[in-house]
Amino acid sequence: MKTLKTVLTVLLFTFVTLTATAQIQDPVHFSVNMKQVSPTEIDVVFSATIDKGWHVYSTGLPDDGPISATLTTEKSEGAEAVGKLTPKGKEIKEYDKLFDMTLRYFENNVSFVQKYKITGKTYHVKGYLEYGACNDENCMPPTQVDFDYSGNGPVDAPETKVTEDVAKEDTATVAAVSTDSIQKDTEQTAVGDDLWKPVIKELQAFDGSDDSSNRSWIYIFLMGLVGGFIALFTPCVWPIIPMTVSFFLKRAKDDKKKGIKDAITYGISIVVIYVALGLIITAIFGASSLNALATNAVFNIFFFLLLVVFALSFFGWFELTLPSSWTNKVDSKASSTGGLLSIFLMAFTLALVSFSCTGPIIGFLLVEVSTSGSIAGPAIGMLGFAIALALPFTLFAMFPTWLKQAPKSGSWMNTIKIVLGFIELAFALKFLSVADLAYGWRILDREVFLSLWIVIFGLMGLYLIGKLKFRSDAGSEEAMPVPCIMLGLISLAFTIYLIPGLWGAPCKAVSAFAPPISTQDINLYHNEVEPKFRDYEAGMAAAQAQGKPVVIDFTGFGCVNCRKMEAAVWTDPKVADKLNDDVILISLYVDDKTPLNNPIEVTENGKTRTLRTIGDKWSYLQRSKFGANAQPFYVIIDNDGNPLGGSYSYDENISHYLDFLNTGLKNYRK
Repeated sequence: MKTLKTVLTVLLFTFVTLTATAQIQDPVHFSVNMKQVSPTEIDVVFSATIDKGWHVYSTGLPDDGPISATLTTEKSEGAEAVGKLTPKGKEIKEYDKLFDMTLRYFENNVSFVQKYKITGKTYHVKGYLEYGACNDENCMPPTQVDFDYSGNGPVDAPETKVTEDVAKEDTATVAAVSTDSIQKDTEQTAVGDDLWKPVIKELQAFDGSDDSSNRSWIYIFLMGLVGGFIALFTPCVWPIIPMTVSFFLKRAKDDKKKGIKDAITYGISIVVIYVALGLIITAIFGASSLNALATNAVFNIFFFLLLVVFALSFFGWFELTLPSSWTNKVDSKASSTGGLLSIFLMAFTLALVSFSCTGPIIGFLLVEVSTSGSIAGPAIGMLGFAIALALPFTLFAMFPTWLKQAPKSGSWMNTIKIVLGFIELAFALKFLSVADLAYGWRILDREVFLSLWIVIFGLMGLYLIGKLKFRSDAGSEEAMPVPCIMLGLISLAFTIYLIPGLWGAPCKAVSAFAPPISTQDINLYHNEVEPKFRDYEAGMAAAQAQGKPVVIDFTGFGCVNCRKMEAAVWTDPKVADKLNDDVILISLYVDDKTPLNNPIEVTENGKTRTLRTIGDKWSYLQRSKFGANAQPFYVIIDNDGNPLGGSYSYDENISHYLDFLNTGLKNYRK
């Protein structure tokens, strides 16, 4: 019994603790056409469809905000722009706490229209639309959509006066950064020299996308396995095991092998039922929806409410049960049929009867794996869960004497349910935090989140040491067993560990769950990191002179998640020391509007593009050299521009970022 409780202690903590490859993203799809409104007026229309989870910013946002949609007319012969660029679509407005302003943007689709008045017998208009797009993890660099139209004007119009005018009306200019570290002739550097040599394949080899996918599936499987083992020791499942195994053995008392075979078939049926559930979840949501769940505010609110309901059920406020008619019908079918079908129906009956205990665990598991972005996640998670659930039925059938040594049902099962309720309640706040950040409600800032976790884990600790009782514990005067008291002390110690976080301490153990430190109003902990260079060539020259590796930070003035990384990760003392002392940090702003002295023409995907600004140049560097176009994006390279490790995207887990830096430094020293 003591051994079992010790194992359960380990399983519970394992369940708590189990909880980006370089690529070009193309989430916005624009088409351009010209409409002849009248003999003297044309409309240039930019129509976009936007992938789920992404949004495109509207026009006229403040200069210190994200990238507004703007139009630049490079050539205007026999025509002139009338009015400003006009957005058409369902515009969403919400306050953003990081920018401290109300942002306006579009989801799903949007159109931008620019009117031109024809003033000559012929006309020729040429230019480009520039827009910014983000989701809850990444931002695209400022992206341009070119247009070039010409035609005939009214017969009685005057002769066209050929002029070229670079119109800058309605073009939002992002505040220029300090150019102390930017060489004035930076744009003269030949795009395509050795430092610009593509290293996409080398970077992908470090990222190891296939291995990462396999590791993700193993993690999900193990998470399901742990969830299944925990479900075993609940009041709805554990008492059924000896009864079910005895039934199979008595059913074939003259043929013990047949009894074992039927029990194995029963276990396999359990696996089939739960894996089918995982496949159904995948089929309902689909691949793209599963990937979008992690950042979708509505789904995260739903998951928050779902986990709260499950937690209250475990606390004993009410019991989640399926209609008894379902169980009776399946049970009667199992009794009236024979062979494999009857065994399968018995397994299905188990799934229905045990729902009040396994439902919350399955729900928690499906929530976690669905928001992990893995398409096969639900099925793999359910496979692990079902194997753990089916294993004792098979083992006890093969070794019946083990049943005598198995612990009897008792109050310890209720303790497990209550602890699981605390854990589900804590994890529910993680999903509410995602929605809170998305909508800018500011109801769950970091100090509020940590305060709630302090209360939850403090109460869990008091319960485990016997100082707190629930209604389901009524009549139990027994002292808590030693493993529970030890687990309670660990929970109380964890509570104390969280308290300094209320004043800005990093609390690395929960950095993956808590909101970013930038949401905290009281922060006595400051360790900001500033890049040494904001120019690629200048930074590489300094790295060669000092014999240090380089960390390139592809960022943007309008990149929300870039600011989150800087506030939550770069301020960690270990990270800050490495960025300040061990490497040359180069931050390249892909939305820097500072014009190049001489525009640069490049060929990309068979098309000729013109790089007009410093931001254009850095965005092209990211695409052509590293095969990525979203921010934030970090890569560590040697003095010749070769990668020393995999890339790193938005992930506020400090230990992961330290691993990224340490791997690069280790390979550089080699």
